[in-house]
Amino acid sequence: MEKVRILWADDEIDMLKPHIIFLEHKGYEVETTTNGDEALDLLRSKPFDIIFLDENMPGLSGIETLEQMKKEYPNLPVVMITKSEEESIMEDAIGSKIADYLIKPVKPNQILLSLKRNLENRKLVSEKATMSYQQDFRNIGMELSNQLNHHEWLDVYKKLVRWELELEQSKDDGIMQVLRMQQDEANTVFSRYIERNYVNWLNSRTDDKPVLSHTLLRDKVLPHLDASEKPVFLLLIDNLRYDQWKSIQPIIEEFFRVENDELYYSILPTTTQYARNALFAGLMPSEIRRKYPKYWTDEEDEGTKNQYESELLGEQLKRYGKDIRFSYNKILNLNAGKKLAETMSNLMVNKLNVIVYNFVDMLSHARTDMEMIRELAEDEAAYRSLMLSWFRHSSLFDIMRFIAYKKCDLIITTDHGSVYVKDPVKILGDRTVNTNLRYKYGKSLKYNAKEVFEVKDPEDIYLPRINVSTAYVFARANDFFAYPNNYNYYVNYYRNTFQHGGISMQEMLVPVIYLKSK
Repeated sequence: MEKVRILWADDEIDMLKPHIIFLEHKGYEVETTTNGDEALDLLRSKPFDIIFLDENMPGLSGIETLEQMKKEYPNLPVVMITKSEEESIMEDAIGSKIADYLIKPVKPNQILLSLKRNLENRKLVSEKATMSYQQDFRNIGMELSNQLNHHEWLDVYKKLVRWELELEQSKDDGIMQVLRMQQDEANTVFSRYIERNYVNWLNSRTDDKPVLSHTLLRDKVLPHLDASEKPVFLLLIDNLRYDQWKSIQPIIEEFFRVENDELYYSILPTTTQYARNALFAGLMPSEIRRKYPKYWTDEEDEGTKNQYESELLGEQLKRYGKDIRFSYNKILNLNAGKKLAETMSNLMVNKLNVIVYNFVDMLSHARTDMEMIRELAEDEAAYRSLMLSWFRHSSLFDIMRFIAYKKCDLIITTDHGSVYVKDPVKILGDRTVNTNLRYKYGKSLKYNAKEVFEVKDPEDIYLPRINVSTAYVFARANDFFAYPNNYNYYVNYYRNTFQHGGISMQEMLVPVIYLKSK
């Protein structure tokens, strides 16, 4: 392994000889200079891993040298060393993005600690995360072997997401493989749990049931309307997974304080037509179809399946006695997002403002259909990274900053998530069967009942019955449906894509976040 190369610039470098000898004995290679100009020349002539820079040098000052270094080598860590504790000098240095700040006289151990913080921090954090997960691996395994309730499943999923985000910083492929295996096991157990309990939840055969799509507004949004004096904004980001929320959370926390970080259960099928209509209506799909037939479109019918969300929201507000002014905006493209960001002030007259933002769902579908996006988002980590990169420069972020500026409350949620599919399950059906890869419905489906969650009577789970023999089947965990015809092509095309509609933690356990502006 190559030695770490240090460049130390200080006009009193001779007095620091003991420090330099100390570092060399520790295995570091140290090169020295007494002024800023020479430091820059050395830096341009050979590579260094870190710079120690005296703030008060004759000629080119430490701050001026730092500014030039950051222009030419923005990612190179620079540790500023100074005799002065003046606040203005410290602010100048920190504003120029120093890696660390030490006050003279420095001790050898201070220097060593700074090196470890800046050069070995990632490695140390990675090793600590790996060790901690290895210890927690057994605990999670024991939890999965118990009869978890719906609250405990939320905790398990949060824990698995936290480990995924921590361990992805590691270069240890082995530990990531172990985590993936545990995630797969958890999804298999979770699928069985849903199959045992889902019908009872919907038919009120138990008081112990989670918040579901059709009770989300009643339980998690409407109470905030009464508590807040200012407008409340509900931002629904279509197809937002919990891990994606956690990746954008640090950016959002510059402007908001997270009051509640929760999950709720999306209904089946975990798709926009069913889950989002249920969310805005406060009713299950078959209830919407029966109570508001003009606001429901069956899958085989022509037309947009979610064109009446605003009307359904209005009806739900009336049912709960909320005689308030509200707005509904749906963002389906870049221009619509920019236009809304420019006219946000118009929404301040409303008590409730609902914004549906469709980017993540579009990204998910584009990843399946476009080779370039597929390469950019080849796995969960890359998918998160692509979403994070988009978010930083999006009109969505502009909208959120406006809400923070106006000191309004913000609730972020979604209708469903998506899962990375790997394993094909064969299914047969006629040409009237729907195209979704994670659930199928129809009257002539053929499949292995052991491989799916089948619901022979759609009314058991409050889904529309299209005809007498309509049945629904749902894919579990990382499975996806494939037809025997042209099977290999179909499987190769859709394997390792993000899909939704079935049963998995990633699709069903989705975020509802309550934020207060700072």
